[in-house]
Amino acid sequence: MHFSKWQGCGNDFVLVDCFKENVDDFAAFAKQVCDRHYGIGGDGVLYVLPSDKADFRMRIFNTDGSEAEMCGNGIRCFARYLHDFGLTAKEAFTVETGAGILVPRLQLEAGKVTGVRVDMGEPVLEGEKIPVKGFGMDRVIEEDITVKGQNYKMTCVSMGNPHCVIFVDDAEAFPIHELGASFESHPAFPRKTNTEFVEVRDRQHVRMRVWERGAAVTLACGTGSCATGVAGVLTGRTDRKVEVELDGGKLMVEWDEATNHVFMTGPAELVFTGEIAY
Repeated sequence: MHFSKWQGCGNDFVLVDCFKENVDDFAAFAKQVCDRHYGIGGDGVLYVLPSDKADFRMRIFNTDGSEAEMCGNGIRCFARYLHDFGLTAKEAFTVETGAGILVPRLQLEAGKVTGVRVDMGEPVLEGEKIPVKGFGMDRVIEEDITVKGQNYKMTCVSMGNPHCVIFVDDAEAFPIHELGASFESHPAFPRKTNTEFVEVRDRQHVRMRVWERGAAVTLACGTGSCATGVAGVLTGRTDRKVEVELDGGKLMVEWDEATNHVFMTGPAELVFTGEIAY
């Protein structure tokens, strides 16, 4: 089976083009190939599929075999694959995801992709829709959550997938490896959650580390960066346009006041291509 390996800010993916390849079990395949010792290695697998609602369909499966609704870094890699491997000549196109139809736009210089800007749609802020238990249709802003006996203030956002944003004094020193799993599986989150630990450097710059649902600590999270940008505005900590510094690179996030849409801009790079026995 042919595959390509991609990364966006260090968030890495195996991509399989299902116009050309056949995968019997998406979840089992993801668990197999994402293993960094016995497989290709990756934070997830992106599947390129046809769509009857959009130009293309993207499905993403995490390292544990669970399916994610969306992935911000993944959709940028997905978009660049479509361009670089000749599946589309468009600069902007529609992609059906579990979070709805999104629109990536390629940034081109001399015909080469230098980045991808994605219209991520409107953030979901009602607790019941994120979902977070106990808040009904109210917004969940700076609410208390207790994890391993310690109280934290959480701001929750869905970008098609659930996020819990925790603002901290020092993102580098925060014990993300020790506490991340407890946030993910906390009873407050019926579908578990991604958790972002965020240090505000100034109103246009934040430092974010992430524990991703189904993948543990990763070098970056696109939807998490978008959720962080929204949470920064909701709590009065940041402006509507902010640079998010991740372990693996930087993303620009803008929550547009006129449209209420969130826009994410960042890199997408091919790492290598190859074949795997399947």
